[in-house]
Amino acid sequence: MASSLSGINLPSLSNVRSSSVSSFNGGRIPSWNLPFYTKRNFSRKIFAAKFTHDSDSSSSLTVASSEKALVPGGKRDVSSSSFGSLESPEATLEETQVFEEAIGISMEDDSVAEGEEISIPSGISSIEEQVINEVEYVPSEILGDEAMFVSLEASESAQKLRTKPRSVPPPGSGKRIYEIDSLLKGYRSHLDYRFSQYKKMRDLIDLHEGGLEAFSRGYEKLGFTRSATGVTYREWAPGAKSASLIGDFNNWNPNADVMTRNDFGVWEIFLPNNADGSPPIPHGSRVKIHMDTASGYKDSIPAWTKFSVQAPGEIPYNAIYYDPPEEEKYEFQHPQPKRPKSLRIYEAHVGMSSPEPKINTYASFRDDVLPRIKKLGYNAVQLMAIQEHSYYASFGYHVTNFFAPSSRFGTPEDLKSLIDKAHELGLLVLMDIVHSHSSNNVLDGLNMFDGTDGHYFHSGTRGYHWMWDSRLFNYGSWEVLRFLLSNVRWWLDEYKFDGFRFDGVTSMMYTHHGLQVAFSGNYNEYFGFATDVDAVVYLMLANDLIHGLFPEAVTVGEDVSGMPTFCIPVEDGGVGFDYRLHMAIADKWIENLKKRDEDWKMGDIVHTLTNRRWLEKCVSYAESHDQALVGDKTIAFWLMDKDMYDFMALDRPSTPLIDRGIALHKMIRLITMSLGGEGYLNFMGNEFGHPEWIDFPRCEQHLPNGKFVPGNNNSFDKCRRRFDLGDAEYLRYRGMQEFDQAMQHVEEKYGFMTSEHQYISRKDEGDRIIVYERGDLVFVFNFHWHNSYSDYRIGCSKPGKYKVILNSDDKLFGGFGRIDPEAEYFSSEGWYDDRPRSFLVYAPARTAVVYALMD
Repeated sequence: MASSLSGINLPSLSNVRSSSVSSFNGGRIPSWNLPFYTKRNFSRKIFAAKFTHDSDSSSSLTVASSEKALVPGGKRDVSSSSFGSLESPEATLEETQVFEEAIGISMEDDSVAEGEEISIPSGISSIEEQVINEVEYVPSEILGDEAMFVSLEASESAQKLRTKPRSVPPPGSGKRIYEIDSLLKGYRSHLDYRFSQYKKMRDLIDLHEGGLEAFSRGYEKLGFTRSATGVTYREWAPGAKSASLIGDFNNWNPNADVMTRNDFGVWEIFLPNNADGSPPIPHGSRVKIHMDTASGYKDSIPAWTKFSVQAPGEIPYNAIYYDPPEEEKYEFQHPQPKRPKSLRIYEAHVGMSSPEPKINTYASFRDDVLPRIKKLGYNAVQLMAIQEHSYYASFGYHVTNFFAPSSRFGTPEDLKSLIDKAHELGLLVLMDIVHSHSSNNVLDGLNMFDGTDGHYFHSGTRGYHWMWDSRLFNYGSWEVLRFLLSNVRWWLDEYKFDGFRFDGVTSMMYTHHGLQVAFSGNYNEYFGFATDVDAVVYLMLANDLIHGLFPEAVTVGEDVSGMPTFCIPVEDGGVGFDYRLHMAIADKWIENLKKRDEDWKMGDIVHTLTNRRWLEKCVSYAESHDQALVGDKTIAFWLMDKDMYDFMALDRPSTPLIDRGIALHKMIRLITMSLGGEGYLNFMGNEFGHPEWIDFPRCEQHLPNGKFVPGNNNSFDKCRRRFDLGDAEYLRYRGMQEFDQAMQHVEEKYGFMTSEHQYISRKDEGDRIIVYERGDLVFVFNFHWHNSYSDYRIGCSKPGKYKVILNSDDKLFGGFGRIDPEAEYFSSEGWYDDRPRSFLVYAPARTAVVYALMD
């Protein structure tokens, strides 16, 4: 392999002798910046690997490779990556020490073998000369042809360099799934093939990219990268005939900064610093890539852009070159919390989190909403619509710029401040990440980016989701894997997110996308020709990466199909998620709410809540944002409907509909949380029964098919959260909010969601009673609409004295106060409902009561 180096221009390094050597970006040395220095004076010489001079690249480093394997898995070549030798593994000082031991060379050793001598061009500053005289590069005979000489910056923190480098553990055997579920043995051919494809991809990434850790740092190579000497911009666009970088910095002149293309379709340009040392592209200025493509000339937002904005009066977004000065960059102050045993998620949308009819900001959410979430007792906040999306009404699910936080809510630094504040409060921050599809936009999205239909996506009908009107990724593409895995890594590394909710996973895992398919639980539905193995392998790689590099991170998958192995570790043969969203529960509640109370079946409710796979954890929810969207109804609105407008004030008499609604709202949420899974989720505002629906501002539309879609005059009236209703002491919403808060704090104290002990002792269709144990707690639900039961016997497992710790009928929670909070209940021996003991309780109509064993 031949490489070219146009001239070496080292950055200024202060006190190289005494300081610990570091790199930019958190102490990690980018894979194409892999130096091994020794302290040794030599006169204006560098001992390096094989380099040739490229006079057109200024101070940039370019690679020209031969015998490249365009498709990974072909004939081995060290340059089979799209970046050739840019993909060698990273190194830290600890790795260097290991390297020294392996090759018998010390960083202090003067006996390093010399490689080719390269002259240093004149004009180097005195500081740079000092640095050159103090460092020596290990020759290619030791490092191999992939070695490159690049610059290092001095470390601001020696501690960062002493941090053990992160790595993804090697694949396991993938066989334990057959021990967990013997039924899977009948589908061994499919599952073994799936795991072999995953392992093959891991091996190829190890071979050609230096491992998942290096592969997932694509943002250090593609897009805009800054060095001491200038700015490099790279873009993968194999379908483009020509490309140039345009923007405010060059007056949008497509002939000013023309890019060059390598054999893998990666376009590149290096812009040296201005004469005064300032960056060639000012921070905050607009940029785009201009391309000549098969479909014509087009100006696109760089795929890896870190920030984009919509200028006033314009429709398409513009990429922003985002590189603030050091004093403006946010520095995290608080450590990330440890993963809680019980996960209680508050699902939130920053933009609609204000009581006012407007788009809220990261800063306001940080100051006003996060303390509310903490007080309510949740331990995690899930942020929706973070990835930039040009269409606000898409709820963030039509992503246009995957690496950019939405500019509607503020700057990247504002988002970092929000996350840091959440960590200070002990809250995990999960991101609703969308890798299941992409916006159909051509001007400011990835669609037809290089002028071809099958660039990031499948071509033809397979690459189009007809229901969502969006594009579908080709998960078997090498560069798509780089893009998506790097996107996962970016949000965890740069913004300190604590994990993800992966959206639309069912659509990813099946070629039919779960559309017009009713999953019955038959294993043939999960493991056959309808399964998109490439997509499942991507999810395995993503979970591997996340849990390997960030062991405390949490992954939740939105899967309605119930695919077996979904929440089993990848090394055991599973897909690797920590939790599955138990989506059937919300559907069951809506189904029941459309019926009369007399038609609710206790056994059916219990079955739906407990119908989950052994050793596969679930996050349950009674309702999420889906049920709140226009065209649907929240549980509170199903229950109370228009009476919510007139009878929620405490100074007015209630109605039977309001009394029923408040009682069932509390019961539904508690039984869902306590019986439905190992985690719980609530969409913001639903804790107090937020009235009405969510309707994003929109104007009327005339579709190409002639259909007319009415708008709402771009109103924000129903695109906000009326937290003031839940806080108002004169409204009945306050009682529902108080109950939800008490429910969270009871779980925090007793940890019933993650208790291994769960026993359902009664599902009485006549009395409409459900009784079960979870941990040391006994839950009693009376769903009857008017029957209350005195001296009602319920079974229990442990002897002793029980007391009420949570009672939905408490007046604080908007109830009638029919249960004495100070009463004590003593167990008696003797089998009852298959329990060795029992005690007597009072169970008023439409109440939920939790009893705890007192020491």
